[in-house]
Amino acid sequence: MIKKLICLVMILAIINGTMAQSKEEAAVNAAVENLKKAMIDGDKGALEKITSDKLSYGHSSGRVEDRATFVDNIVTGKSDFVTIELTNQTVSVSGDVAIVRHTLSATTNDNGNPGNVKLNIMLIFQKQKGQWKLLARQAVKVAS
Repeated sequence: MIKKLICLVMILAIINGTMAQSKEEAAVNAAVENLKKAMIDGDKGALEKITSDKLSYGHSSGRVEDRATFVDNIVTGKSDFVTIELTNQTVSVSGDVAIVRHTLSATTNDNGNPGNVKLNIMLIFQKQKGQWKLLARQAVKVAS
């Protein structure tokens, strides 16, 4: 009887852990969608809400921006995303850190110059005061 009870408790703990992980992964996916929408809309408030004060935003060119520069470049249209499509997304949560990988295909209008980009992206989110915040981002060009 005690062995059965111990097994039941262990199974419930595993199930609970799996469900919690799924809830966190869903919350991170929602944060990615919020980031995507804020980037397309050029919404300063939404960009500041979804990003960490310590943001490190790496471009495929090697340029790295802090939060203020990233937000300003999106809001002013220096970096203007008209559309963003994300594919092959994976999310891995470990405690208060989440790693997101996906392929980003976008139409852009940077400084009024139309273009297209296709990038592999890695995002690092950190849970801060109960909210998932973008802490770091690195992009690389998709090999042809």
